[in-house]
Order: sequence, then C-alpha cells, then structure tokens
Amino acid sequence: MAKRCNPPGKPMNGDEFLARLQAHSTAFAKAIATNEGEWIIKGFIDIYRQIYTVSVDTKIVSKVLELLLFPMFVDFAKQHSLGLELCPQQNFYPDLTFVDKQSSVKFALDIKSTYRIDENNVNGMTLGAFTGYFRKRDSSKNTLYPYGQYSGHFVLGVIYSKALEAIDERKCYTLDDLEKIPSVIRNFQFFAQPKYRIAATRPGSGNTKNIGSITKIADLVSGKGPFAQLGEEVYDDYWMYYLTKDMAKSSEVQRPYTNLKSYSAYKQRGIEVIKAHKQEIEKLSEDEDPSAEPEGEE
Repeated sequence: MAKRCNPPGKPMNGDEFLARLQAHSTAFAKAIATNEGEWIIKGFIDIYRQIYTVSVDTKIVSKVLELLLFPMFVDFAKQHSLGLELCPQQNFYPDLTFVDKQSSVKFALDIKSTYRIDENNVNGMTLGAFTGYFRKRDSSKNTLYPYGQYSGHFVLGVIYSKALEAIDERKCYTLDDLEKIPSVIRNFQFFAQPKYRIAATRPGSGNTKNIGSITKIADLVSGKGPFAQLGEEVYDDYWMYYLTKDMAKSSEVQRPYTNLKSYSAYKQRGIEVIKAHKQEIEKLSEDEDPSAEPEGEE
C-alpha cells in the first residue's frame, strides 16, 4: 500500500488524524475475527501444549485485544509518517501516542472495549480520569506527555458480543482440539471518535473518578454524545470542575452540578452575578495586586 502523508510543511490536524484512523479501523475486525465473526483467540497455551480458555472477564478481554491491535497501529503509523510511542507504565495515559514527524504534533489514543447488552446498547466504557493530569494539564504525572501538549484526544472503541453458551474455564484442551474450542466473544464492531464526542455527563461507574461513556451503539459509532454539539471546551469545563459525592464531602462543599441541566443553571447564576456587578468588579480588579498573594503550601 502506498504511503500517504501530508505535503511538506503542512502538519496533520485532529480532523485529518481522525479521518485516517476511521478509514484504517474498518480492517481491524477482519484481522481479529474469522469469516464467521468468531474471535481468533481461543486461549492461552503452556509449554506442555495445553490450551486454557480465555476468561470472559472484561479486563482480560480488553488486554488481549490491545495486544492483537498493536501491530496494526505500527502499520498505521508507518503509512501516515507518524511516530508511535506506547504507554510507559500500566494505568498511564494514553495507551498510544502518535507524533507527526513533520511538526511533532501529538495525538493521544486510548483503546476501549465494551460488550453488547442488546442490539442497541452496550455496557459502557470509562474514558479516563477527570482528576489528576486532566485538571493539571502541564503535569507529567501518570501520563506520557502532559495532557495539554496533545492536539487531540481520541478513542478507538471495540464493541463485541459475549458467547451465548457458558464457557467452562476449568476445561483444558490440546492443539488437536483447537477447532472445538469456543470463542468467548464474537461479532466485533470498531469505531473511532474524539473522546469528548462519546463522553457522558456521569462517571464511568458508581463513585469512580473516571469519565463515563454514552451507551447507545448508534451514538457511539457516530459520535453523538451530549457534548458533541456543545464542543470540547464545554466538555473540558464540565469535567474539570465535576465533583463526586465523596469529593464534595471530603472538601465540605455542595456539589455544584450533577448533569448538564444543573451545570447550565450553575454557570448561568455565575454569569448573572458578574453582569450585575460588572462595574464594581472592574474597579476592584484595578486595585488588586497579584504579587501580594500570600505564598503557602498547596
């Protein structure tokens, strides 16, 4: 396949990166599934050539999927003159960093997977923390590069169905039994979207500090979450100041908002107060001396 790259001197932007990733992702399902839609992974093999079936546990499935997809991302990077850097440690952000070799522009990509609940809905995904590096965007803690250095934050999503029949994880197979081993997942669907376009307005699960995703399959694939029309700036603002119940309790404050409706009301109240006291604020700001701010521990 011929290498496709930008004209000399023209850096790749987020829209171009997304379009190329979406075009490339159409081949992913073919690479990890049989013609019948079954997962090509049947289990783990030991030195005695015994095969143990893969657990349907979502964490195990997600990790194996990542390992299968990495070689395809290497090929994607080569085709588009991108450097590829992997996450240095577990639980660091992002899974993959692509760097435009012409401009050094960086794109963050996380691989996320989820299973179908029915033909229209999935269980949902977590899209990364809304504390830590997400709020301190010049910090390198738990991230390969500071969050603010990336020109785009994207998700490659993998939707799959669990096997209908129960899998006996205690059963061992041999290589001669390979065709008899059932696949624990099947019927894959891939999509690529900017993270903010598939984000929900609630955390991933319970009181976790991770951003949750929308759960309707059609909306995930087309990127039609609640922030899609509002834009990434609103998404950033919403999640940078979002508080869970425990976060509010530990800070001894009330939660400012819990959804877009209460967020809108919260922002509107602030705007109305500022407008009502515009002249006083302008006068006060003239008298303020930023250098007089007392120093102390954060």
